[in-house]
This record gives sequence, structure tokens and C-alpha cells, in this order.
Amino acid sequence: MSVRKIEIKDKSLFADGKVFGENGQYYKIDGTIEFAVDPNNKVNESITDLKLAPTNSDGRVIFTSKFSLITPSDENLGNNRLVVDIVNRGRPLIHSNFNRVDLFNNEEGDGFLYNNGYSVLSLGWQWDVIEDDNLYGLRAPFAQINETGFRGETVVEIRPNSVEQTYLLANRSHTPNTPIDINDPNARLTVRDWEDGPDTKIPRDEWMFASKTDLGIEPGNEYIFMEKGFQPGKIYYLAYTPSIAPVVGVGMLAVRDVASFFKSSSNLNPRNKSFDKVFGFGISQTGRMQRHMLYLGLNLDEEGNIAYDGHIVHVAGARRGEFNHRYAQPSQQSAPGFGHMFPFADEEMKDPYSDIVDGLFNNLRKTNSVPKVFYTNSSAEYWRGDGANMHIHPIEEKDLIEAPESRMYHFSGTQHGAGTLAPDDVGPDGSVGMYKFNVVDYRPLLRASLINLDKWTTDDILPPPSSCPRISDGTAIKPEILIDKVKNVIDINTPDPEKVWLIRRVDMGKRAHEGIGRFPAEEFETYQNFVSNIDDDGNETGGIRLPDLTVPLGSHFGWNLRHPDTKEPDQQIAMQGISIFFETSKENRENKSDNRLSIQERYQSKQDFIDKVKEETNKLLQQNYIIKDDFDIVVEACEERYDVLISGKLKNEDK
Repeated sequence: MSVRKIEIKDKSLFADGKVFGENGQYYKIDGTIEFAVDPNNKVNESITDLKLAPTNSDGRVIFTSKFSLITPSDENLGNNRLVVDIVNRGRPLIHSNFNRVDLFNNEEGDGFLYNNGYSVLSLGWQWDVIEDDNLYGLRAPFAQINETGFRGETVVEIRPNSVEQTYLLANRSHTPNTPIDINDPNARLTVRDWEDGPDTKIPRDEWMFASKTDLGIEPGNEYIFMEKGFQPGKIYYLAYTPSIAPVVGVGMLAVRDVASFFKSSSNLNPRNKSFDKVFGFGISQTGRMQRHMLYLGLNLDEEGNIAYDGHIVHVAGARRGEFNHRYAQPSQQSAPGFGHMFPFADEEMKDPYSDIVDGLFNNLRKTNSVPKVFYTNSSAEYWRGDGANMHIHPIEEKDLIEAPESRMYHFSGTQHGAGTLAPDDVGPDGSVGMYKFNVVDYRPLLRASLINLDKWTTDDILPPPSSCPRISDGTAIKPEILIDKVKNVIDINTPDPEKVWLIRRVDMGKRAHEGIGRFPAEEFETYQNFVSNIDDDGNETGGIRLPDLTVPLGSHFGWNLRHPDTKEPDQQIAMQGISIFFETSKENRENKSDNRLSIQERYQSKQDFIDKVKEETNKLLQQNYIIKDDFDIVVEACEERYDVLISGKLKNEDK
């Protein structure tokens, strides 16, 4: 067992001692976990540079993770299931997605997880998370790199929304991996005009490792400075060799081993009782990390025990990420690299552009350790260029056969993060949308997924069938064709069809098989992309359709555009969608040349609208796409939106 020590720093009643139904009160236990892994154990052999890390007297590599465990104070209560919240950039997101609280708010919300008896473990796994009381990180060991010649590189992606001269060498305020030499002539800065545009090299004398301060331009190893400034709407990639080599992949070992630990009997367990089942939940970045773990076959611990019974892999699309190569920065999300590489689907297939034959589950099948997996995605992952690659052939127009251990659920007409009634227009990366963001709240579908996954692994009750855009039924369509259809439905700006996001075959250099890459990645042939088709209202037809789409009050899209003030308004912004509401009356829509029927033309009254919503919600309930307890939540959300629209308080507006 790799868990060698647990230090408890605080133990207190969760939510001020609130009683969660028959499950009673919950404790919140905070502390650190020390891991000691064997670099020579076969189950760890896929971790890049693990054998180059220092070892203790037992020949083991040591690292520590911050954790928080929320579990019933009476260990005989609850359902004895643990959900591991694989924190996103150090931030626990499980409560915002399952307990319906504001993003990053770690309060109990409506108590869904705890009313249903689940325990939750939030675990740090990422080496570059800054020290902060509210963040969960991991203290990684560092590889001892003694080789000469090409040691590998990292890449920093810069996406400005305004003219800036100085940028931190890290994504979203993480700990930078500083260059080995700030005067390194081999460091390279390139720029492209759009997501898939060609790279242009910026001369080395036009930029430097430095920052602009009140004292002037100060050379240093944490920032990049360019006198003429980084221009909004452009995408820059900075490639260089860093000074330190954290063994990034131990983060995945921490996530793996904490699951098997809490399923085992150990006097170190702060709960004093093992769990029957453990599920993993990752969102976006950490969903991609789950896919990376699956690909590496990381579901057996060093003793050969199964770690996870199931995973919910949320809004990860078909990508993996920067989680297991030398100098990797796990917070990096878009730059082409190791996370963009084939395979994309669970089952084995041949890469149409190479001799590679592989599948996401191949290594798991070799050890008979495939967990049950739910892939849940929004429309944004399809418009990102890779979502469909999970279940549609990468160059042929045909659906793929899915693995029996997995399900794929597309939440139709949604964006990356759950929508809110009062939509925002500034994304988490600071990007500003041309239109207000999508309002569709998919969280009831996510809550049902956990219940269904639990029943599947515990009682062998099959979950609902996969629901996603298909070639076979016409619900999958190429984005450039879909853009033309949108223009026929509604008069809004749309992405440039020549600049829609896609994914290409990448080459990371001669040592890529060792986890040592050369950046920026060379890109070659294109893998095709598909998105969901739409109906006459502009709403998606593929996937699970909430009443927002089947009894609509507007058109809901999984893409948005850059605001003109941030330049390049024909380009998509990451992760965000749009909701364009219907006019309230025929007169209003005719005055605005809106061909979509108004609310008053669609529904005889508010009660007529509510009756139709209840009918459609009941269909979802019967199909087990939502749970009984959420029936009223879905209906009430639609009713609230109807009232706000009729009152005129919520209107379509671009910035």
C-alpha cells in the first residue's frame, strides 16, 4: 500500500452540524496524505521520469497531497460510497455541480450528495498549484536529469484579450516552471492568427524572459516580456527547456492509490471503516486527466487491487492532457501536444494516418481492470473540435461501436459549465463573449448520472443507453454545414467556417515515446469533426434534450464568439455558448425580423407551457436521465425563466 502516512490538521462538523436526513451529521476532515511508491513496480512503469526521482531507504519515491474528507460522523450511516473529487486546478468543484451551489463555493447547497449518503474526498494531485488555504495541491518529487543534448521542452500558451507586454510563464496563475537559461537562444516564441492557423516565429531579439515593473524592464525567470505587446485575438506559444523536472505523473498515482486505500482495511484510515465502492469525478481539466489514467491503465494499485469502480468524466471531450511528460504543466489546456494524440475512443482501432493501433481501454483490458465509465459532455466540447472523436470515426462518416463498460451522454444545447438564469459574458479565462452566455443548467442530468453509475456498479442495473449525435440517425453534422443552417434560423453572427476548431495528428519529436516532447508540436493531417444537428428553432437534436430544448423559450448554442473589443470577432471563445430568447409576441418578432415563433404564438398560456414542460420532464424521468427528486427542480427552472422573459427583465443583447 503506497499510503504511508496521514496527518490530520482539522476535524469538525460539516455545514455547522446540519443533519442530512437519515444519514445524520457529517465530519469534514482536513490534512495531508504521504505516498511512497515503488518505481520498479510494473503498475507504475508508465510514469515518465519516476525512476529518475530520489528514493528513500526503502527504494520508494515520496510525495504528499492535501486532502479533505466529508463523511458521516456515524460510520454506520451513509451508503458507504466514496466519490473522489479530482480537483480542478486545485479547486474543489463537486459541490457546485452536484449540490447546486455557486461555482467554487464549497458549501452544502441543497445537500444532494449527503442526503443520498455519499462521502466526498477532495484530493490535490497537481504539482504547480500555488500554496493557498483554499486550494489543494501536491508536492511532487523532482527527477534528476543528468543527460546532455536535448532534455525536452515545455510550452506556455498565451491568449490575450487586450494588449499586454508581460505574461506569467504559467496558465491561470500557477507556479511557473522557470527556464534553465533566460538567455537560451533555442527558446522559441510563435504566433498564429486563429486556433488552427499556421505558426509564425517571432525573432528572439523581439522578446525576453523579463517583466515590466515600476523600475523598468527587469530580466527574470518567471515572466516573458515583449516590447510591442502580445496582441488580442492572437495565440502565442512559448517553447523552452525548464530548470526543474517535477515527476508530474505521480499526481495520477495519488488519485489511483487514494481510491484503493479507502477501500482497504488500514489503521491509517481516518474513517476507521473501508468504503464498498469508490467513484471518480473529474471536470474539464481533471476529466481529461481521468481519460489519461484510463489510457495508461492506472486502475490497479501495487498489490493488484482495483482502485476505481467507476468514473464520471465530465466535459473532457476526446482529449487527454499534460499529465505525464517531462516538464508538463497540467493546467495547460489548448496547446496541441500529448493530450491531442490518438487514440480518442475506448475500443481499439487503427489510426487512419499512422500504423498505430490503440484504444483508451487497451491497457486496462490487459489487466482485467476496466471500470464503468460515464462520459458526459456539453455542446462546447463538440465545437472545440474533438467531442465527436469519442464515438465517430476520425475520417470516415460512421459511428463507432462503444465499449460495454462505458456510456456517452451529450447534454444538448449546453456550454462547458452549467448555465445560470442571469447569464454572464466573461469566461473563466477572462475572454469576453459577443453574446451573453448559455443559460441551460444541465446539473440534474449530472446528478442522475451518479445515481445510475452507482446502481450499475453495485446492483448491475444497466444505465440508460448512450445518447449523443450519431451519423446513423442524422443528428451528427459537420460544423460548416451547421453554420449555414443557423443563419437560416436566426440572424446572429456565426463562427468563420474556415476557422472552426479541430484536431490534427501531432508529432512531439523523436523522444515522444519516452514522454519527452519538442514544442510547439508539429501538426499534420486533420481528424474530422461533427457537432449536433439542429431543429427549426436552432436547438440541437442529438443527445439528451432538457425541456429548454423540447419546450423552448429560445435557441441554445454551444459556441460563442469573441467580443469585437477583444479583436477577431469571427473566432470562437473557449467553453462558452449562447442563449437567444424568443420574442414575447408576434408583433415584437416581426419588428425585429425574427422568423422564430414568439412565446405567445407557441403557448396558449403559462399553464400550457408548464404542462408541456412537465410532460417532457416526465419522459426524461421514465428514461432515467433525471431522478424523481429533481423533477420539480427542472420544472421550476423553466417556470422561472418564463416569468422573467414575460416580464421583460431578461432580453437578448450583445455587448
